[in-house]
Amino acid sequence: MKKILIAYRLKPEGLKELEGRYEVTLPLEKTHFSREEVLEMIPGYEVLVPSFSFFTDREIMERGVNLELISNYGVGYNNIDVACATEKGITVTNIPNTTREPTAEFAFGLLLAAGRRIGYYDRKLRTPEGVSWGVYAEAGLPVYGKRLGIIGMGRIGQSLARRAVAAGMEIVYHNRNRLEKGIEDLYGARWLSLDELLCSSDYISLNAPSTPETYHMIGERELGMMKPTTVFINTARGNMVDERALAAALREKRIWAAALDVYEDEPHILPELLTLDNVLLAPHAGTKTLEDRIRMSEEMVQNIIGFYEGRYTLSRVN
Repeated sequence: MKKILIAYRLKPEGLKELEGRYEVTLPLEKTHFSREEVLEMIPGYEVLVPSFSFFTDREIMERGVNLELISNYGVGYNNIDVACATEKGITVTNIPNTTREPTAEFAFGLLLAAGRRIGYYDRKLRTPEGVSWGVYAEAGLPVYGKRLGIIGMGRIGQSLARRAVAAGMEIVYHNRNRLEKGIEDLYGARWLSLDELLCSSDYISLNAPSTPETYHMIGERELGMMKPTTVFINTARGNMVDERALAAALREKRIWAAALDVYEDEPHILPELLTLDNVLLAPHAGTKTLEDRIRMSEEMVQNIIGFYEGRYTLSRVN
């Protein structure tokens, strides 16, 4: 019987298909195993299930002498040294399907909340100084009729575009490769170079995958190209944005606002971001509903069963 080590305490509802067919170990009295605990246990397991916040590096793979599969609990896999896994013949999978709609839903929620200042109003109304009720004072920005620039028009980017179109937004996007015309037509979307997108968009959403090439792809230069009324949204990965440059642009009002669900050094947040009123912060919560997290577990399980039994199609990343 194959042995599976799950680094994070996942609810049993999403793991039912493993019962009686695999030996599963997961933390029962705390939220997650420490790195040291994983290193100690991993030699006895064929499968490791890390969460998106657990980095699986060469040391873990070299200690995991029986490892055959890393079934990631997340769509992004920058938490895994995929090159090392490939070198060692270890298959890596992710879960792109169940994460698509909730992440796009959350990104659009952040867009609305930052543009219309919903989070700001809520915070200020709870303080002694309150917020102005004047006709023009502390006004937000409209969404209807505005241009949304999507960087990374994959599954999540397209689901975000669908919501934005319903809200009356114009869609432009940047991908390394242009989409087929039929897909563009679904959203009335136009491909632009990255610089053109940055210069012309009212809202910009980062939805591309994290790779060595996309590290700090949004930095001082790119922020300097944005309009002073731009709202920037990041639900992709924190290391794709130079947080210090972003904080400076927000502080100096060179862009209007930002809404962030991911950070360079999670769970730590750059302290300056916590002091700024024109940034909306969330704790990597794009898929954080009970139903969606259970569905994510089910998709992760299907990758394991697909790998060993062939009953499901694998979502391989190597």
